[in-house]
Amino acid sequence: MSRFILSHPLVVFVFSTILLWIAAQVGNFLREHARPLTDDERGDFDVVLTAALTLLGLIIGFSFSMAISRYDQRKNYEEAEANAIGTEYLRVDFLPLNDAARARDLLKKYLALRIQYYEARNRYDLEPINRNTIQIQNDLWSTVRVPAAAAPSPLMALAALGMNDVLNSQGYTQAAYWNRIPPAAWLLMFLIAIACNILIGYSAHHKRLAVFLILPLTVAISFFLIADIDSPRGGIILVRPQNLLSLQQSLQ
Repeated sequence: MSRFILSHPLVVFVFSTILLWIAAQVGNFLREHARPLTDDERGDFDVVLTAALTLLGLIIGFSFSMAISRYDQRKNYEEAEANAIGTEYLRVDFLPLNDAARARDLLKKYLALRIQYYEARNRYDLEPINRNTIQIQNDLWSTVRVPAAAAPSPLMALAALGMNDVLNSQGYTQAAYWNRIPPAAWLLMFLIAIACNILIGYSAHHKRLAVFLILPLTVAISFFLIADIDSPRGGIILVRPQNLLSLQQSLQ
């Protein structure tokens, strides 16, 4: 599955609805023109259909659980970033006055960049944000590295450790945003859903619109919800930088 499609839940919904509806029509075509089921075969076929639908439901449930866990992970790291920046903003008091003032100014700029990172909706907005973030991270580390090396002390080490937490928290957040449901898992889930809809179409007694639309629509909505939660930027359910915004207000 393409990352572009999976990053746009509405596209996933439309694509899966059409694809699964076509699969149901294929099953109905096979029933009408190939070999319809006999009464003796229908009982065994219903067992296969029930097992396939159960498997599909389990896989959708597991995928939803994976998406939720990744969403919670992104929320937790946003909170951790806010705590790390807020703690370091206090610890820079251990630095010399000029270095402390510079560090506070850089931390405010860094905080604004982190908020922009969470609110960015596409990768084109991320490129300048990531460049500026790397630059300010280097400047932040310099503000504690130089005075800590010149006059090492437990308090200086505490300030350096806090700055290290600030920089590490950004890396953890980046990894959490990259950690998504693999495209191969999406592909297998789609294949099972297609097979189930073909079986539904093949086992239908009559060609009714509701029979061939209910399951594709239900599965498409499930795929839409999973893709929405799993997509960090393209969906409706997003991680809002509430803790970072609250910290920004308090620092002002």
